[in-house]
Amino acid sequence: MSGTATARPRWAAGVPRQRQRTGGGRGPAAGANRWAVLVVLCTSLLLVAVDGTVLHVAVPAVSEDLRPGPIQLLWIVDVYPLVCASLLILFGTLGDRVGRRRVLLLGYGLFGLASALAACAGQPEVLIAARALLGVGGAMIMPATLSILRQVFPDRRERALAIGVWSAVAAVGAAAGPLLGGFLLEHFWWGSVFLINLPLMAVSLPVGRWLLPESTGDGNGPWDVLGALMAAFGLFGVVLGVKRIGGAEPLSLLTLVPAALGAALLILFVRRQRRREHPLVDLALFARPAFGVSVGCIVLAMLALVGLELVAAQYLQLVLGLTPLETGMRLLPLTLAAMAAGLAGSRVLHRFGPRAMVATGFLLTAAAVLALTAMGREDRPAFLVGCFVVLGLGLETTLFGAYESMLGEAPEAAAGGAAAIGETSYQLGAGIGIALLGSVMNAAYAPAVTGASGVPGAAGAAASHSLGEAYEVAARLGGAPGAALRTAARDAFVHGLHTTLVVSAVILLAGAVAALRLPRTAGSE
Repeated sequence: MSGTATARPRWAAGVPRQRQRTGGGRGPAAGANRWAVLVVLCTSLLLVAVDGTVLHVAVPAVSEDLRPGPIQLLWIVDVYPLVCASLLILFGTLGDRVGRRRVLLLGYGLFGLASALAACAGQPEVLIAARALLGVGGAMIMPATLSILRQVFPDRRERALAIGVWSAVAAVGAAAGPLLGGFLLEHFWWGSVFLINLPLMAVSLPVGRWLLPESTGDGNGPWDVLGALMAAFGLFGVVLGVKRIGGAEPLSLLTLVPAALGAALLILFVRRQRRREHPLVDLALFARPAFGVSVGCIVLAMLALVGLELVAAQYLQLVLGLTPLETGMRLLPLTLAAMAAGLAGSRVLHRFGPRAMVATGFLLTAAAVLALTAMGREDRPAFLVGCFVVLGLGLETTLFGAYESMLGEAPEAAAGGAAAIGETSYQLGAGIGIALLGSVMNAAYAPAVTGASGVPGAAGAAASHSLGEAYEVAARLGGAPGAALRTAARDAFVHGLHTTLVVSAVILLAGAVAALRLPRTAGSE
């Protein structure tokens, strides 16, 4: 099937066809070239996904070298996903207006420059600025990859396979970040986690300019600059507030004020979009079950899983004593299972439909999460591998079905805006998940440490923030009190982990119920 053949779906009656141009004289119309386009898009997505998690294992090395303060260190880690999530709608809708390939290529260039700046940073402020620029570049790349994919694969069956590959790559990137970071830190300095972006971006920029097609939306009406800025600052405030809720001062002014201002801006943004003849985001899409429920399912899936992944990484390293590289290897089965589910997603979707696929994915994931509550202080590698395989299959099945349903329901002319909504829901769910499950973990962990027998009160209070701090306090105490504190903190962490797993399973079961509102069968185009 030609990559430019477009059969009009039922909902598109009266919607102007989008304008399309091909880059470099060759585009997806050239038969198998659309699969080469998919390779380019997935390569760039892989880098963006890796950069979201690769720095986590490098934090100790960065702290030792740059000596950032606590607030600076927090911003070094958080500014990338915060800026990226805030700007997805802005750049997604801008691509619909000025050209999706153009925005993507600019994102490639900015991502490469920011990576070089981050690798060479000699001060915390420079690294924070570089990470912020990486977030801007990521926000330009992520929705563009999905909207160009929507255009290059107009046939829904082929697009389902392409989305399976795309979403599997996203899972691989997020899971491979700690593994790659651990490997590089064992052989090079911390800046190497950013330098790996440079050769791939140097290749992606000219290849993308030659191979990727250019397209825009229908072009009706001016781009709503004020609305785009309202969405950006509103999301920034909400995501910042959500991240701080999971920290030490959830009710401080620095948490409540940004969250309240962000929520107010988003409410004004929604009201503005409803009044405009040519809105940035067609909010009527949310009334369609295949779109609105899919977005909700993405939020719930990420809400339950991302915070859990952070806790699991701490469990593997601090309770079982694995190195960062060994931790990444232990999580590898999850990645491979997610890849397999993504590649099989197209067949599963068209055999069972979005409703059964997404609901089953939630149920599989919930079952794996509940099974993990059997884990204690002893390492059980085979059991963990089995749980992680089921977890990867369930998560990818859920996200595949939700993304495909959401994107298939959106008009082609608004593909950038729809992709940005999907990516924003992914990032927002991840941020809420870290805050919510982090708070659950702390609520279960802290009282168990402070109330442990044989542990001095001052030491228990000092160790109540995290297991890593508890180990440091125990080392300073030494002797029987130190050993008692170490044992109590480890047991408290396992108790908190089990509580967090149960809460995650409840969220996933709620997602399975929500998925029952999805259509029984996949639409066709």
